[in-house]
Amino acid sequence: MIRALIFDFDGLILDTETPDLLAWQSVYRQHGQELSVHTWGQHVGGMGASAFDPVTHLESLLGGNLDRATLRSQAHEQDLALILRQGALPGVRQYLDDARRLGLRLAIASSSPHSWVDGHLTRLRLLDRFAAVICKEAVAPGRTKPHPDLFLKALTALHAQADEAIVFEDSPNGVKAARAAGIFVVAVPNPVTAQLTFEGENMRLASLAEIPLGTLLARL
Repeated sequence: MIRALIFDFDGLILDTETPDLLAWQSVYRQHGQELSVHTWGQHVGGMGASAFDPVTHLESLLGGNLDRATLRSQAHEQDLALILRQGALPGVRQYLDDARRLGLRLAIASSSPHSWVDGHLTRLRLLDRFAAVICKEAVAPGRTKPHPDLFLKALTALHAQADEAIVFEDSPNGVKAARAAGIFVVAVPNPVTAQLTFEGENMRLASLAEIPLGTLLARL
């Protein structure tokens, strides 16, 4: 019996990944370079799998040092402006409403810091929907996704076993982490991660609006 649902945040609750990529692509083009989705994909969903850094990569393409602080500030300003125009992704609120009606316990498991996740959940008026919000501070350095640690922490917080939970993830790194934790995982790619290669998901949806939560649970 399913007792708990665990959601990623970036790209699953709120599409922060498309604005992030677009912002860095803009910075790269100012320097006559292109940043591909597949290169960016090393970074998406958690830093545990890759030490990819967009500034370091751009420096390697140009063969010289850049003003790192200025580049990061430019990208951050563009990224945040795009993100703040967005609401929760399609189907998210309905899934949370249905989960509450069905008596399921909910958690967030994110490789991002609390300052980022909690702030946006508060802005979206969703923070109180979750019994636990597990972020990068909860695990040792280097143990974010694709390592299973965040999901194992979420299971503990929800008092659930792996076979009593479902994870909803938008990225290959997140799917790997959920599978490593032994949890059934539904991949819900966003416009960026849909272009990446996924391995190991148990089910895939185009968005959470594709099928109601009750129907998904019945299929299981």
